[in-house]
Amino acid sequence: MAGSIHEGPEFGIGDFVLLREVTHEAFLENLRLRYEKNRIYTYIGEVVVSVNPYKTVDIYNQTYVDHYKGRELYERPPHIFALADSAYKTMKRKSRDTCIVISGESGSGKTEASKIIMRYISAVTNVSGRKEVERVKDVLIKSNVILEAFGNAKTNRNDNSSRFGKYMDINFDFKGDPIGGHINNYLLEKSRVVHQQNGERNFHAFYQLLSGAPDQKLEEMKLSRNPDEYHFIRQGGSPKCSTINDQSDYRAVMAALKTLNFAFKHAETLWKIVAAVLHMGNMEFDTVDEVHDTVGVRDGHKLKNLAGLLSVTQEDLKKALTSRVIAAGGNVVNKEFTKSEALYARDAFAKAIYDRMFSWIVSRINEVIDPKESGTGYIGKGTVIGVLDIYGFEIFQNNSFEQLCINYCNEKLQQLFIELVLKQEQEEYMKEGIAWVHVEYFNNKIICELIEQPHKGILAILDEACLNVGKVTDEMFLTAMTQKLKSDRFTCRALSPADKTLEHSRDFRIRHYAGDVSYSVVGFIDKNKDTLFQDFKRLLYNSKDELVKAMWPEGIQDITATTKRPLTAGTNFKNSIIALVDQLATKEPHYVRCVKPNDIKSPSNFDEERVKHQVMYLGLLENVRVRRAGFVYRAKYSRFLDRYKLITKNTWPNFRGNEVDGVKMIIKSQGFEKDVAYGKSKIFIQSPQTLFTLEETRDKYIPFIIVFLQKFWRGGLARRRAKQMRAIYLIMAKFKRYKMRSYILNLVQLFRNVRNMRDYGKSIKWPTPPQVLTGLVEELRKVHSRWRANMILKKVPRPEWPMLQTKCTAQDVLKGQRADWGYRRKWEGNYLASSKDNSSTIDFVTKANALKASDHFSEILFSSYIKKTNKHNQTADRAIVITDKFIYKLDPKKKYKLLRRGISIGDVTGLSITPDADQLSVIHLKDGNDLVICLQNPSREERVGELVGSLSRFFRRNRKELPVTVAKQIKCSLGSKPRQILVKPSPANGGPTFRKEGNSLVLMWPQ
Repeated sequence: MAGSIHEGPEFGIGDFVLLREVTHEAFLENLRLRYEKNRIYTYIGEVVVSVNPYKTVDIYNQTYVDHYKGRELYERPPHIFALADSAYKTMKRKSRDTCIVISGESGSGKTEASKIIMRYISAVTNVSGRKEVERVKDVLIKSNVILEAFGNAKTNRNDNSSRFGKYMDINFDFKGDPIGGHINNYLLEKSRVVHQQNGERNFHAFYQLLSGAPDQKLEEMKLSRNPDEYHFIRQGGSPKCSTINDQSDYRAVMAALKTLNFAFKHAETLWKIVAAVLHMGNMEFDTVDEVHDTVGVRDGHKLKNLAGLLSVTQEDLKKALTSRVIAAGGNVVNKEFTKSEALYARDAFAKAIYDRMFSWIVSRINEVIDPKESGTGYIGKGTVIGVLDIYGFEIFQNNSFEQLCINYCNEKLQQLFIELVLKQEQEEYMKEGIAWVHVEYFNNKIICELIEQPHKGILAILDEACLNVGKVTDEMFLTAMTQKLKSDRFTCRALSPADKTLEHSRDFRIRHYAGDVSYSVVGFIDKNKDTLFQDFKRLLYNSKDELVKAMWPEGIQDITATTKRPLTAGTNFKNSIIALVDQLATKEPHYVRCVKPNDIKSPSNFDEERVKHQVMYLGLLENVRVRRAGFVYRAKYSRFLDRYKLITKNTWPNFRGNEVDGVKMIIKSQGFEKDVAYGKSKIFIQSPQTLFTLEETRDKYIPFIIVFLQKFWRGGLARRRAKQMRAIYLIMAKFKRYKMRSYILNLVQLFRNVRNMRDYGKSIKWPTPPQVLTGLVEELRKVHSRWRANMILKKVPRPEWPMLQTKCTAQDVLKGQRADWGYRRKWEGNYLASSKDNSSTIDFVTKANALKASDHFSEILFSSYIKKTNKHNQTADRAIVITDKFIYKLDPKKKYKLLRRGISIGDVTGLSITPDADQLSVIHLKDGNDLVICLQNPSREERVGELVGSLSRFFRRNRKELPVTVAKQIKCSLGSKPRQILVKPSPANGGPTFRKEGNSLVLMWPQ
């Protein structure tokens, strides 16, 4: 069984045909349950029952369109998209015209359903994106905006109620793309133009004009924005509606008029006619001749405004409103109106001009959407989908001529519906070779004939009354029906004296298929005559506005010309409905039955009595009975086998034989042979219990099947994943190898001639390595650096390597902060042991050996003559010896006598020098008494850099870093007091010396 029917027990049953009991109670209970679960659509076979949710439901987006597109009706949960797609597929596959009939009472969602169907058809067509087809679709959808503005109104049941019937044919080309259409309208509720019940509004267009039109336009039309100033739109006492924005709707209508290529002047004329109706409602009359009881227009200013809007002369308009011209026996007589006659003529004029305007709008839309004029290259007949949005059965407290016409229309549609459903059933049975069983059902042909039968029906008797000469009243019409109608479906008080629910000389009752309806005959004669005096037609034909003139072509007739009596409103409506039914009978029908859950527009209230009433007059239960009179369910053998093959071992997982044999095997295993019939391509099931049992059995097996399928599916997924991963890793390995090889080959090519390069490849830019080679390349760079250093060191004698290391350390520490640091000369380190600097080398060497013996140091890092100052600002010539353990200050004048104890090299905390050529150096010590010295040598060589390199290299060899500061002004500590040392130039003939300036020390350095 289809998923649409069995959505789950919590959602009820998706197809009423499968109800266990066909009763009103069971029907309503299922409908209520689905409504409460937000399942607003339910099937009766191929009929969609739609319940107005009175709230926004997100079930119409593109996801849902894709969900239902191309699917069979029962493959998805019940939805109006499924029905629209079924109609579209039938039209496209069979090249046969189809139609969708939407019915229900006001407020049940008919108009919204037709819009949803239009949007769906628009969404699934024109896949090739042809611009002209897109334009046609836009025009078809935008036409609804215009028709709703001029044909819809707020009622007590519905804020956007269609007050006319609409049938739209949508034409399609051979590819299934919309190329145009045609609209027929039926029985616009003209009486609403001049009168509204309490709580209701006139047509939307009146309020849109007052709310949305620019001030300048309203001023030109002599209108104000206050609806309460106009008699024709204030009677309902409800000019504002919370769910309607008249101002934005006015702009939408103007945009739609532009889209549909309405000429701007024609659009202006339409709004002028709307304004004219508003002014017409305020026209009042006063008696001017009490003897003859004739009247005149009370306010000439209002008359002038009305004449201007209709582009007629003020005098002609005044005559038409207060008198009429009668031609009798070749004589022309002017008959003045009484006050009541003038008011009647005014109201008839207002209704007629609005009705004629609405008819012209429909005809103009038809011109625009005519497939032969659409520009889509229309060739041949094509195919059509008709959408009928028409009033549902109406039973009010006071039912009049309009309700009789509407209910007659529904009787005809119900008759067609039952006939077509039975015809479809018969055709399918014959096609499948199943014996047809006669179905008992209520045939409402007797009611249709009661109303429409020529010479004998209600409409014929009404026409006869209207044609009679002399004063004919509604009561006389009722009497004529009493005498002529011989049907148990008709009664009145004269025929049923004991029935006090019917008023004498006023009411009659018809037993419709949907229930009994009482009608009041008051106004039947006038409404059927639909009288509009020829004077008004001539008046508007002579209008200077070309559109107004074109709307009234019959105004050209001369007053004395003999004309054929026009058809009455009832006959016109009967003829149009018969033509509509004939047209629908040629198409394959689809039905949407709209139901209103309550009268208070609540999304949570399900009024069972109210819904039961609609179920009755929509004939839904009758529909269910007809559908299940033979077989409640049928399905193609392939689909049935696919769904239920899992319930027997002989058909699961794959049945190798004939599909029919497989289906029979399933049925036999469950013992349902007597409840089914086998057609040529389908199986037919008689009772819903059989279907439910099959479905329950299937549900019992599904968990095991799911686990079984999951096991194999997951295993398959895992195997596929494993293969993919192995392939991925293999590809990655191959790719890594390729990238590595390519990179290494590139490096080899780049460094091929590096041995012959002056810088041994230092200038070569290393290419960015693959991520996998990042670590390796770092090592290769280090290897290259070591190799390059080795190639450079090859040219340097081995004994000079320590000197070179010291220079490298000095360069690294100074970082270019001192311009000249002596790297160009040879560094000796122990200069006092060299005769070049020291003439008394023996004395120094003797003293150095003695200190080495006593203090056990290993090597002398640096020695030199210095100029020294102390905390007392005393300056002296000394020698400094820096070893790997101590720093010694010696007096060269006393054979290098040791001055005090040696300073431990571990007490050194830093070294400060200047960036200039002076030889100032400060060795910072832990005790706060730094060594402030200036290096001296006979050849005036730069040796500060060597001092920095020697000390820093020693510290680094001991895994420490010596802080070295390079600054113009050096800060130091002498006697634990902070001091600042500056360098100033002095004459070149003197040596360097220290002196005090304030709190600072100054080294006078000869230039």
